[in-house]
Amino acid sequence: MSTKAFITGIAGTTLDAREHAFIASERPWGFILFKRNIADPAQVAALVSQLRSAAGEPHAPVLIDQEGGRVQRLGPPHWPVYPPGEAFGRLYDMDSQAGLRAAWLSARLIADDLFKTGVTVDCLPLADVPVAGADAVIGNRAYGTEPAKVAAIARAVAEGLERGGILPVLKHIPGHGRATADTHFRLPVVDTSQIELERTDFAAFRPLADLPMAMTAHVVFSAYDGAHPATTSATIIASVIRGLIGFQGLLMSDDVSMNALAGSLAERTRAIFAAECDIVLHCNGNMDEMRAVADETPELSGKALERAKRALASRKAPLPFDRGAARVELDALIDRLGAAGA
Repeated sequence: MSTKAFITGIAGTTLDAREHAFIASERPWGFILFKRNIADPAQVAALVSQLRSAAGEPHAPVLIDQEGGRVQRLGPPHWPVYPPGEAFGRLYDMDSQAGLRAAWLSARLIADDLFKTGVTVDCLPLADVPVAGADAVIGNRAYGTEPAKVAAIARAVAEGLERGGILPVLKHIPGHGRATADTHFRLPVVDTSQIELERTDFAAFRPLADLPMAMTAHVVFSAYDGAHPATTSATIIASVIRGLIGFQGLLMSDDVSMNALAGSLAERTRAIFAAECDIVLHCNGNMDEMRAVADETPELSGKALERAKRALASRKAPLPFDRGAARVELDALIDRLGAAGA
């Protein structure tokens, strides 16, 4: 069955009749869950099943942002708390192998949580490289400020997810670390030179270019395109994301409803596809907005379809895993930060 090139959210913890009809008629490629969609493990599993049934696609990808720290859609009392990305970076500075191991363990445990609910894609890892004065929207979600270190930890996270049967989404390509505004509210403009961007921000993404999926940044890089954020910039997608960074996987937008983007939802959606982004993401579950996005979304076809098929085909069944031992090991590694006064 053909699908349209968008990912949608829904409003609540169950699928209502209007949402079911919308999904059945518009055939989104995938779905994304937020805290408003989460009650307990049985409910999440049931909702995931409802979404796939409505779509008529038993393997439709279901995404979530489950990073740890302050971006964790599944949380207590039904799911454990995980460290923010910054913790792995600080541990890495003390002992690089310990930092990488902790990042892998955390991701592997998260994958175990997600797999049990039927969720198949995690919007993680981050390869953003923050700088002094940047907006706190990234903040302690980042693994550090050195590109090689960030890339190494991001790789460990991606491998932990993949080992647990979960597809990773690299974000926010080509870099959100210099943004001086939260893209939920307004558009950040980065005026850094091409040479510096290639040395720092883009350098963190380059070693991760083989990952199956990535999410764009709603950030203007004036050295390349002063008029459009990366999400709607044909120049940045072709020259930077596909070119300098070398990413050839499935490219999805960050949320099209964020205020960083200009114009109506229809205009934003058209601009995203015109820039050669493969998939548009809409998150908030507002039915009027969902319809506006779907109306402007084409069938998934051509290179975008090939990339989508390749991404889904790269997902493997989880390998054997001792969850209890992994959690004990992760906690012991993170405790080293406290013992060191870090």
